[in-house]
Amino acid sequence: MRTALITGVTGQDGGYLIRHLLAKDWKVLGTTRGFQDGARPLGLLNEVTFIDWDMHDTSAMAASLSLHKPSAVFNLAARSSGQGMFDEPVKIIEDNGIAVTRLLEAIRMSDPTIRLCQASSSEMFGRVEESRQTERTPFKPRSPYGAAKLYAHSMIDIYRRHYGLFACSAILYNHESPKRSESFVTGKIARGVARIKLGLADGLKLGNLDARRDWGYAPDYMEAMYLMLQQTAPDDYIVATGETHSVREFCEIAFGHVGLESGDFVSDDPVGHGRAAEVPLCGDSSKARRVLGWQPRTQFADMVRLMVDDAIRSARQLTL
Repeated sequence: MRTALITGVTGQDGGYLIRHLLAKDWKVLGTTRGFQDGARPLGLLNEVTFIDWDMHDTSAMAASLSLHKPSAVFNLAARSSGQGMFDEPVKIIEDNGIAVTRLLEAIRMSDPTIRLCQASSSEMFGRVEESRQTERTPFKPRSPYGAAKLYAHSMIDIYRRHYGLFACSAILYNHESPKRSESFVTGKIARGVARIKLGLADGLKLGNLDARRDWGYAPDYMEAMYLMLQQTAPDDYIVATGETHSVREFCEIAFGHVGLESGDFVSDDPVGHGRAAEVPLCGDSSKARRVLGWQPRTQFADMVRLMVDDAIRSARQLTL
């Protein structure tokens, strides 16, 4: 049985990646700093073997890799995203950037045949001039989060070229699911709609309703990461839908799904909610579609409805 190690396994993405790997008959090892809202609600944690892991200790990571012998590592661990991209910038750089270099060193020291897929981010592009970004679009990050992800992305390329590691970066655009927390606007909207529908709230304050995002469905994106490690040669891929939607449109679909008009409940209150350096990002995933045979399967509106349905179920359980 092949063994995969997932860092940050209990976040949103970890649960879906676990499910995908188990369906492919992989054994899954997991590391985490604390339980969040991903793998636990999916009921998958009993299928994961948790191991000692310290992203700040290269030797300890190398020892764990030598002991447990995974053939693949998926690095999902990261600090702060959503509204927290400017929070604790030094820790963001350490955890999202330098820690990835330590991981690369640990793989090089323990077993250079291990295949690594790094969860990179569209936030590396920052200030963009192209309507759609490709793998060749220049990076100009505008947040500590984006800068840290770019450092890690660069080190992936360096270790791949200089040491011959099978190391890949999945440049993930915004991807959502019912497990998305309220620190992200999508999770906030879905839960807000649920509370309003159930009579637990009477309104929802959001930031810029005209802000646009390239939003995809998290399970689809985890499939892309898996496919990247099944190739004969390592490379980097943009994982995106190639279309953008506004926060306003997200609200309209979410409220409409429960028979309500978003305009009756949503107010635009950017104070305390807006994100600095707001830029529209839209990814060109043609390389992933061509090389990996991947494509997003879940449509935007369907994803929104899934999130709202789950939020309503959860809110009802809390009121019982």
